Amino acid sequence: MRKVILFIISTALVLPLAPAQAAVTVKGDYGQVLSIKSQRVAAGSIIKVSGRGFDETIGIYLAICVIPEKGKKPTPCGGGVNKAGLGEASVWISSNAPAYAVGLTDEFLPGGRFTHNLSVSAKIGKFDCRKVRCAVTVRSDHLRTGDRTQDLFIPITIRK
Repeated sequence: MRKVILFIISTALVLPLAPAQAAVTVKGDYGQVLSIKSQRVAAGSIIKVSGRGFDETIGIYLAICVIPEKGKKPTPCGGGVNKAGLGEASVWISSNAPAYAVGLTDEFLPGGRFTHNLSVSAKIGKFDCRKVRCAVTVRSDHLRTGDRTQDLFIPITIRK
């Protein structure tokens, strides 16, 4: 019996431990950083997204979008333009939002930081993110639609 216990203990000690899953982080050209815990997500789940180093004078949208061609505006996105300020499909983050947006936006924290939750949906309109490439995305808000300086993408895989 003693040999069996020693064998079990020694086997457990030499088996490789599963590595802890590190956060997935991307860095933009202007120092902005976007992070999520994992790129493999389940439809219907909520993922926590963090950002820092964003320009607080530029409003942004945080959403899950179909990955566009390089240099093109991210669209379509889950939740669309969240002018209602409701739900977790997309978030409008702005520290200098227009008067009509009072209560619809979340302000940046100092240092251009934010932490928000996003709902994961397998489909964005007619696009199925299990068949096309989708990503947790940051882009300039609708006040600067042609501005690609804030675009960041973390591709995700939606588990079936």
